[in-house]
Amino acid sequence: MQSLDLLLHRRSSKKLGDKAPNPEQLEQILKAGLRAPDHGRLKPYHFVVIEKSGMPQLREYLTSAVEEFGLSEEHLKKAEGLSNRAPMIIGVVAKLDHNIAKVPAWEQMLTAGCATYAIQLAANSLGFDTVWITNKWINGSDLRSAFGCQEGDKIIALVMIGSPLEGEINQAKETENLDGFVSYIK
Repeated sequence: MQSLDLLLHRRSSKKLGDKAPNPEQLEQILKAGLRAPDHGRLKPYHFVVIEKSGMPQLREYLTSAVEEFGLSEEHLKKAEGLSNRAPMIIGVVAKLDHNIAKVPAWEQMLTAGCATYAIQLAANSLGFDTVWITNKWINGSDLRSAFGCQEGDKIIALVMIGSPLEGEINQAKETENLDGFVSYIK
């Protein structure tokens, strides 16, 4: 798949097949995440790979968060369903150091976001569909502990990865319209 074509037509897909990246593909996906723009070369992120065998444990962490935060029955159903939606999930933790004046925490957070997007694009380029999930449950104590979060860290993504259900990855048919999104200073 051509890089520019992927960027112009990329879209998320919540319907994922059962095939996960193999170890070599996973290594490529994670290495792509390490190439995100990174002021100060801090690498302010950590990746947590959840394979199919770890999904029951993830379900416990997410349902625990629903209870911890007193979320609705609808949140509980969604949390339970997440652990059955993909054969692999990569959690992304922003490892924020608030004491670096040269690289403020907001910039470190952007770097972690770019790393997350690079993971998605790499998976897409290898023929996998992806979707970036967040919700209140990513702040749950049990999930934060399982992900090795320190006090200043923030879980920013659960990237679900799986084979496409219909042959090729889900792509937008048309590119986006720029109207209203761009201005120029000449």
